[in-house]
Amino acid sequence: MRKSFYGAALAGALLLSAAPAFAQPGGPASPCTRAQLMAAAEGYIQAQRTADPSTIPFGGEWITFNENFELSSMGGGMLGKPLKIDYYRTLVVDEPSCATFTEVVVTDPAHPYVLGVLLQGRGAGKVSTVDMLVTDKGDWLFNAANTMKYAQAENWGEIPAADRDSADTIMAAANAYLDSFDDKSVVVPWGKPCARLEGGLYTAKGGPGVVSPEDSCNVGVPSGVKLTNRRHYVDEVHGTDTVLLNFGDKQRPDAHTFRIEKGKIRYVHTITVCKEDRCGFKYDDATKKALGLTD
Repeated sequence: MRKSFYGAALAGALLLSAAPAFAQPGGPASPCTRAQLMAAAEGYIQAQRTADPSTIPFGGEWITFNENFELSSMGGGMLGKPLKIDYYRTLVVDEPSCATFTEVVVTDPAHPYVLGVLLQGRGAGKVSTVDMLVTDKGDWLFNAANTMKYAQAENWGEIPAADRDSADTIMAAANAYLDSFDDKSVVVPWGKPCARLEGGLYTAKGGPGVVSPEDSCNVGVPSGVKLTNRRHYVDEVHGTDTVLLNFGDKQRPDAHTFRIEKGKIRYVHTITVCKEDRCGFKYDDATKKALGLTD
């Protein structure tokens, strides 16, 4: 089986949370269509804007809500906060796993956020799990305005049917990239060009929407870092794979989303939750300037 995912657990009501549990790898009990899954993702966006979760098509009272890989509640977590969403894109629609992953950006100066939101159900687009990564000031390379600027300029559209990679090919490319953090002998199918959006920092030299043949994602990749507990969600139509994982020794909650074209990595987006300010690192002057930081 190519997937693993959080299983559902009992909730007394939608505003209460449930004990988290891992289910055995495998697909949903019944299939979901792309239309159903996109409707669920749009329902989430409306729910986040209004702090009213009733617009999400939940599959009953057995709901799991996780925030930064920890048990939370809908009323007390992010879904209880109405947000002015400036940009969002559903990067993954995974029909076999009945899952979607949506990137959400809020640039409100009072409190900007970048969210990564996984919805997962067990058939007919009905949601049984909401798994949300929440990043804001102090998280890794955070700059919401930069994230929106760069992300919205990229092409994550449908890939023509004749050019689509299989789910296995997409996953293999993503895993090679992730494995290379701990094993530099791994051969990574780097695309040329390739751009990585890591928090609010962008590797493409030409900036948003500007493609240079020399742009590469093979820059700044660390070594000796294990990326564990990976959960893949794959969309062959868009050539995408979102991998939820724990980053490094401190097991930081993280999402890496890949766009794969003809077996090669074209885009990488990362969302990493820090457990301490800036994940305990000091940014150099160039990084602080790019992120608009003064300290």
